[in-house]
Amino acid sequence: MDRLHLMSVYVAVVEAEGFAGGARKLHMSPPAVTRAVAALEERLGVKLLNRTTRYVRMTEAGQKYYEDAKRIIALADEADDAALGINAEPRGQLTVTASVLFGRLFIMPGIVEYLRRYPMVEVNALFVDRVVNMLEEGVDVAVRIAELPDSSYRALRVGSVRRVLCASPDYLAEHGIPQMPDDLLKHRIILARGLNPNNEMRFQYDGQAQMVKLQPLLSVSDNDSAASAAMAGLGITRLLNYQIAAPLQSGKLKIVLGDFESPPVPVHILHREGRHSSAKIRSFVDLMATRLRAELSLN
Repeated sequence: MDRLHLMSVYVAVVEAEGFAGGARKLHMSPPAVTRAVAALEERLGVKLLNRTTRYVRMTEAGQKYYEDAKRIIALADEADDAALGINAEPRGQLTVTASVLFGRLFIMPGIVEYLRRYPMVEVNALFVDRVVNMLEEGVDVAVRIAELPDSSYRALRVGSVRRVLCASPDYLAEHGIPQMPDDLLKHRIILARGLNPNNEMRFQYDGQAQMVKLQPLLSVSDNDSAASAAMAGLGITRLLNYQIAAPLQSGKLKIVLGDFESPPVPVHILHREGRHSSAKIRSFVDLMATRLRAELSLN
């Protein structure tokens, strides 16, 4: 059998977590899928999968082969796209990920525009408040709000966001406005754990870093709940500025200690590194980069 075909079958089985699921994904019969994986293992001389009656699991060699096979298949797809020409009509499936609120506010409107412009593409939008492994979850494009480590993915900076402390006018009228980071020790603190995984908040003033360890009155797992508690007058919270743009504009929340903000957090678009980006990825990245760079709250 063709080696690239065997790789594709193996990847489908791994991602479907079973031979039956892989067969459905590829529109093949389960026996044909089983024979293909067996032929691949025989060709390589190693066991790639541990099989039981209920599931399949990759061996250590199988995990490494899966990662390499995904990369090789992606390169083959890029070569096909390049052969069609740089002006080829974008087509196929495109998987995009971003955090939930950022995706809803900024990415989904871009996806709508993109699909109207390129109707031959099908988009899978994965909006989750966790760091997605792009290789393992088959993601083509990710929008990340973070300083990025070195990786094999191409990163395009499209803006930045601020980490801001805020509280309701009623809370500040009753408890006073903090003037220095240490003043927070005397205030009620609401921690959004996604942005503040521990009880430490870092600040910067005149190039000098400062850290304050706080005892929160309330810790919550999501940003919306932290913002709601702050608007209700419970205390001071720290969030990214785009997450509270509406209550800031309406006056329901006020920024405090603005002179002590830590440096802005960059916003990047990540996509697979390669000599050629496929038409669907290239066109989506170009569109989103233009849209995000035009967002006033991100620049």
